[in-house]
Amino acid sequence: MHPPINPDAHTGQLWMGHAPKTAGFRRLITGLFFAGVATFAQLYSPQGLLPLIATDLQVTADQAALLISASTIGLAAAVIPWSFVGDRLGRKPAMTISIIAASLFGLGATLAPTFGFILGFRILEGVALGGVPALAMAYLNEEVHPASAGQSAGTFIAGTVLGGLLGRIVAAPIGEWYHWRFGMGAVLGVAIASAVCFLFLTPTAKKFDPTTTSIRQAITAITTNLRSPVLVVMYLQGMLLMGGFVAVYNFLGFYLVDDPFNLPVSVVSLVFLAYLTGTVSSPWAGRMAARYRPSRVLMALSATMIAAMLLTLVPNIWVLLIGVLVFTGAFFGAHSVASGWAGAAAEGGRAQSTSLYNLCYYAGSSIFGWLGGIFLRHFGWSGTVLMTVGLTTVALAVTALLYFFVVQPRINAAQEPNSTHS
Repeated sequence: MHPPINPDAHTGQLWMGHAPKTAGFRRLITGLFFAGVATFAQLYSPQGLLPLIATDLQVTADQAALLISASTIGLAAAVIPWSFVGDRLGRKPAMTISIIAASLFGLGATLAPTFGFILGFRILEGVALGGVPALAMAYLNEEVHPASAGQSAGTFIAGTVLGGLLGRIVAAPIGEWYHWRFGMGAVLGVAIASAVCFLFLTPTAKKFDPTTTSIRQAITAITTNLRSPVLVVMYLQGMLLMGGFVAVYNFLGFYLVDDPFNLPVSVVSLVFLAYLTGTVSSPWAGRMAARYRPSRVLMALSATMIAAMLLTLVPNIWVLLIGVLVFTGAFFGAHSVASGWAGAAAEGGRAQSTSLYNLCYYAGSSIFGWLGGIFLRHFGWSGTVLMTVGLTTVALAVTALLYFFVVQPRINAAQEPNSTHS
């Protein structure tokens, strides 16, 4: 199911993908950067508003967090179907439909009169948004030179980081000064502008050939990927790390607006500036993975996340902020490595492997992002922190098992004197 490498239209030679420093490469990664902004600005725009929404609609913290879980549930359910749409229509056309539909549903969520209707529109918005993460990595892996895959993935992740950041820091102050609905509406405007940039910047695909994948072929591609221990561990990384990360950002605001900090929502929203660490750590982690092997980098980043999360238990705002900064940067680095590996190591369909990663990634967001509120309600902030540490510890453990029992034996086998002649 991997697309063929097509001859270049001008030279007739096999075209290996857009190389770094070329105009096509710059347009592609910039366009997909804006696609990441458009998607994740919408997806997480309510997160910085959750304390205001909970007060206005008279719901609990964990109930308010369902506005995030609803969209990520929809996204998780849709990523695999979107991969098939992308196989037929092409990556860019499918992503364009995805972003336009999401904007319409986002408008519905902003205007909906009751909590139930808002949840419904958020689910539909998530379903529509699923087209971008389902197809972006496959698009990059097809259209850029293989040597630049890690760097390109890091740039797309940086776009998702900036989108998530804008969604939060734009929405929260406007929501506090006027109304939370105005905050979500402002973010929707940012997302639409970014979608236009994606549409006009991204070049026409050169290596994509439309396919009409049958259900049997689709199931074969999925089951083939699920038989790979490397890919299964990457899917688990997405679920566990993202689950803890979303829980932290869902409920950190509730912790900071209460004792002992008592900060206003507009000030709390500035904590989301920690997302900027991801714009640096994502491409950096991709380079480190190419140099030191992805599994080693993942283990180091997971351990860093655990240590940083424990710092947030210290009841001092500056220590807490340092912990959040380091935790956030390490998370985005780990996500960049895991998502890139999930696409590059695909043994079945590449788009299906990317979609499986995203399915697990957003399932973790939906489940643990909500469950963190239950821990908050019963055990306070320390409960949410310890849940996140537990999830990250499991992620670290399965990566260590992968390294010692799969990756290292393969390295040793490749270094055997006869291995190159077999």
